[in-house]
Amino acid sequence: MPKVFVTGLGFITSIGNDRAGVTQSLRELRHGMELYAPFQKPDVPIKVAAPVRGFKVESPDPEDWTYPSAYRIRRDVLRSLSPNALFAYCAMQQAIKDAALNEADVSNEETGLYAASGGSPSLLARLVNQMHTQGVMRCPPLGIVASISGTVQFNLVAHFKIRGASTGFSSACASSSHAMGFAYDEIVLGRQSRMFVIGAEDGNVETILPFAGMRALSASVDPATASRPFDVARDGFVGTGGATVLVLESESEVNRRGVTPYCEVAGWGQASDGHNVAISHPEGTGLRVAMERALRACGLTTKDVDYVNAHATSTPIGDVSEVKALRAVLGAEASRVAVSSTKALTGHGLSLAGAMESGFCAIALRDGFTPGSAHITQLDPACAGLNIVRTTEAVGPRVVLNNSSGFGGANVCIVLRRA
Repeated sequence: MPKVFVTGLGFITSIGNDRAGVTQSLRELRHGMELYAPFQKPDVPIKVAAPVRGFKVESPDPEDWTYPSAYRIRRDVLRSLSPNALFAYCAMQQAIKDAALNEADVSNEETGLYAASGGSPSLLARLVNQMHTQGVMRCPPLGIVASISGTVQFNLVAHFKIRGASTGFSSACASSSHAMGFAYDEIVLGRQSRMFVIGAEDGNVETILPFAGMRALSASVDPATASRPFDVARDGFVGTGGATVLVLESESEVNRRGVTPYCEVAGWGQASDGHNVAISHPEGTGLRVAMERALRACGLTTKDVDYVNAHATSTPIGDVSEVKALRAVLGAEASRVAVSSTKALTGHGLSLAGAMESGFCAIALRDGFTPGSAHITQLDPACAGLNIVRTTEAVGPRVVLNNSSGFGGANVCIVLRRA
């Protein structure tokens, strides 16, 4: 089958707003958690989040927003942006530069864009409230395109003049992994030569705190240990936002342009649990099948796998479900294959997670290291038999599995291979 490569990356995250910063955080296991100011109220039981730094986007008027001076964004562009679309816009500029793409490479019929985002609940709530209190015709003309779930692809496709395939994905925390898998298919099937893959979330009060009602968020008041996947005392995830953009290109485009890729996207697999609207199957059934399908699609076996970037969000049920799936798939290789969850550093980015963590894996494959699973004080006995690495290893993987799971039991496994 035709090969597909990752040739460019862009990051706006809680652990760094560019590739260099993200790489250093991954190597040094530097986390992005803090006592988040908007949560420090008596009636809010959650205190810790992992916000993006360098951006001020709380104002209802985007012209009042501030962002790093390296980015120049016209006023007419800002009017249709949500916070997560702003993050994605900046990450997109990074990725284009990182991949050494020119304007003609970006805007042509062979270049498409797939994105994932939950939209902007804060902007949508403000818009609906304004409609009810001030009248239907007082709503801002671009309020809808700035707030609903398609806002990221609406804006990036228009502002970067994308002319190939474009759409958005909405499968909760598996969304941007679905975007990446189907973008891979577009290139393998010969429909596109290049695809941008984006995950983005606001990461504010309105996107994080609703999960408190599900008892899914960590109640810890210690930023250094609030997110601790696989630890016996984990009590929920820490919310984050930001954006990641990956550039996927066909082998012929890589050769034509003479660029050095980060890694190869070897293939992917997906499966559903068919179990519960909000909770993973207790035996990890869907994720097990997704991993098996991904390996089969690539013609690989578990002996080829060196590292798994686990979905593990630091929830009591979800982590164990994934552990069971990993043990079932890896079998005799379970004690050898390194496993970690970088959400211990970043927090859980919801629909952003899959793209962000694929970006992390691409860096690890090219730069030759394996990120550890931070903040584990006492490993959950349920993880017995797995090689959960707690510190960053200087030896890099050759083949990586990146797992993502979402509401409704949607499971995706992306396979990345050293180029």
